[in-house]
Amino acid sequence: MTHAPGATIGIIGSGQLGRMIGMAAAQLGYRIHVYAPDTGPANDVAAAHTRGAYDDGAALAQFAAEVDLVTYEFENIAAEPIATLEEQVPVHPSSQSLRVAQDRIAEKRFVEGLGGRPARWAAVASRAELDAAIATIGCPAVLKTTRFGYDGKGQARLARPEDADAAWAAIGDGPAILEAFVPFTHEFSIILARSPDGTVVSYPPACNVHKDGILDTSTVPAPAEVAAQWTEAAALAGRVAEALGHIGVLTLEFFCGPEGPVFNEMAPRVHNSGHWTIEGAETSQFENHVRAICGLPLGPVRMTGREAVMTNLIGEDADAWPELMVEPGAHLHLYGKREVRAGRKMGHVTRVVRD
Repeated sequence: MTHAPGATIGIIGSGQLGRMIGMAAAQLGYRIHVYAPDTGPANDVAAAHTRGAYDDGAALAQFAAEVDLVTYEFENIAAEPIATLEEQVPVHPSSQSLRVAQDRIAEKRFVEGLGGRPARWAAVASRAELDAAIATIGCPAVLKTTRFGYDGKGQARLARPEDADAAWAAIGDGPAILEAFVPFTHEFSIILARSPDGTVVSYPPACNVHKDGILDTSTVPAPAEVAAQWTEAAALAGRVAEALGHIGVLTLEFFCGPEGPVFNEMAPRVHNSGHWTIEGAETSQFENHVRAICGLPLGPVRMTGREAVMTNLIGEDADAWPELMVEPGAHLHLYGKREVRAGRKMGHVTRVVRD
C-alpha cells in the first residue's frame, strides 16, 4: 500500500531518532504525530502528540484513529500492544521484527538459523545457571540482560569466575545471556532499507568506535578489514530482513573477527551509526525509512564525498556548538534537549570530505 505525501505518519517514541524521521518526513510532504508518555525532541517537529503509556490500549487506539500508518523509533516497548495496533493501522516494521530484536535469546537463535555467526553464548535464568554458563563459555565474558539494554546499560563484564556475584547483581538478577568475549579488530554496522515489494538498498558499512559503552564515532568508508567482510555481513542482513518481512530500515551490528563477521545485535529501526547518511549519502537512512514505510521508491545510497565521520556529542560535548557551527565541512545537529547529563546524547556532528 502506498501512502502519498500528505498522509500522517505516527511515530511511537519522542526521542531524537523520531525527530530525524519527522524532519525527513516533512521534507517529503508528510505530517508526523508522536505517541509517547512524555514530550521529547520529536515533539519539536510534530504536528500532534498523543500522550499515553506504551501499553495503554485505549490511548493507542485513539492514536491509531488519527494517523495513516505507524512506525517506531526504539525497540524497548512491548510487542503485544504493537500487534494490537496492527489490527487498526499499518505498522512498519511489524511486531514480528520487534519481538525478535528486543529479546537477545530470540535474536541470536533467529540469526543462527539464517547462517549468522554470533559469539558463543548461553542463556542464564538463575545464579546457578550463571556458574554453569561460565563453565561452558569461560572468561572473560559479558553478562547481558535479555531485554531492554542499550548504550552499555544492562550488562556487566566478568574477567574471571569470581566476578559472577557482582555481575549477577549488576544486571538485576537476570534473566540474561552470557557471551564470550570476541577477538576483533573493528566494530561495524550494516544498515539497509527494505520496501514492501522486497527491494533493498544497503549503505556502506560504518566503522564504529565506542567509549564507555556509547557510540563515539562512525566512519565511512570503513578500513580494509571491514570492507573484506562487507559482502558476507550485508548478505546476512538481507536474509534477516527477508525472513522477517521487514519494511523500513534495519541495522545489524558486527565485530570484525579473524574468521569473518561476528553478529552482535540488531535494531529494527534507524540507527545512531547511520547519522552520517544525512549529509554523507545521497539519501539519508531517515528518508529511506520514510520512503520504505510509505511504499515509495527507495533512494540511492551512494556517498556524497570520499569520507564521512559522525561524532556523537555526549553531555557537555554539545557546549562546543559555537566552534562547530563555524568549522568548515562540519554539519551540526543539536537535538533540543533541555537538560545536559553525563552520558546523554545531546547531538552529533558529521564531517564530510568531498575533495
